[in-house]
Amino acid sequence: MTTTLIDNIGLLVTHEEGRSERSSASLVIDNGVVAWLGEGSPAADERIDAGGGCVIPGFVDSHSHLVFAGDRSDEFEARMAGRRYEAGGIRRTVALTRAATDEQLLANAAALVAEARSQGTTTLEIKSGYGLSVADEQRSVRLAATLTDEVTFLGAHVVPEGIGRDEYIDLVTGPMLDACAPHARWIDVFCESGAFTVDESRRILQAGLARGLGARVHAGQLGESDGVRLAVELGAASVDHCTYLSDRDVGALAGSGTVATLLPGVEFSTRHPYPDARRLLDAGATVALASDCNPGSSFTTSMPLMVALAVREMGMTAAEALRAATLGGAAALRRTDVGHLRVGARADLAILDAPSYVHLAYRPGVPLVRRVLAAGL
Repeated sequence: MTTTLIDNIGLLVTHEEGRSERSSASLVIDNGVVAWLGEGSPAADERIDAGGGCVIPGFVDSHSHLVFAGDRSDEFEARMAGRRYEAGGIRRTVALTRAATDEQLLANAAALVAEARSQGTTTLEIKSGYGLSVADEQRSVRLAATLTDEVTFLGAHVVPEGIGRDEYIDLVTGPMLDACAPHARWIDVFCESGAFTVDESRRILQAGLARGLGARVHAGQLGESDGVRLAVELGAASVDHCTYLSDRDVGALAGSGTVATLLPGVEFSTRHPYPDARRLLDAGATVALASDCNPGSSFTTSMPLMVALAVREMGMTAAEALRAATLGGAAALRRTDVGHLRVGARADLAILDAPSYVHLAYRPGVPLVRRVLAAGL
């Protein structure tokens, strides 16, 4: 196997316990994993000169909706003019997605994956949720599975037009789940006003858990609800949004293995208040950052932007934001092989054209990612 040395690293972020950062460092990649960390330049088959730049773990984006068709920029423009964001706009994307071909959907999703990769994202979760019929949800997860191992079945995004609530929930927990489970690792539900109630969400998630899928939950985006505590009750890997949290919610998250995944691109695009990351971190909760890339409320694949927003708007330090965008995202996917650069990790990393990761927030909007490696390639 070919070994690769990356040297002349000004600052290396490893997330090692007790030594998260190393100055003037090098690392060796062997067979796609980190084999050695230290100073100097040991022998290797290939060499990459980091040019004194900062090397960070590849971003782990644990929440995205990339299988869709169409554009909703007019909705964004209307929100910027003062119209309130509502979940119902999802149905518009559903109609456009159903009308698209497999080739069109896959080409769009693959382009967004490539866009994310160019900005340092090396692990990406992709949800369904814009099909909302058995056939269209099945093809959504099937296409997503060609792009990532982290596929989430989100048939419970909203109730589509032309079907009753009870009938649709029966569909989601029966034939639709049967069709989608073989292509997915996770099940998710939008537990929110205008989408699904806590009781409906519990039923949907329990059906997925019974089929061997892990649980994820959208909750706390538009207001406080019991959805956050439902996620903790069911042992969900992550509860996402968490914009509105009660003290009980924060306490439940802090005492659990459920990650609070914050999606600041949504608040940027909807003008809702940003989540209070400081409150969660100070309570001891595990926090992740993700893009929530979707055509309605956060049409961006940029994890560097999420880091910048977290530092500027959510009370996080640059180090905390980077950790949330890498190791936190890995925890939200229950992955131990990514999100860090300890010996034995997948060699997923980004070389920055900057001396420190602080520049991700200090120089927002600037393309600082010089090179990206995934499993050493």
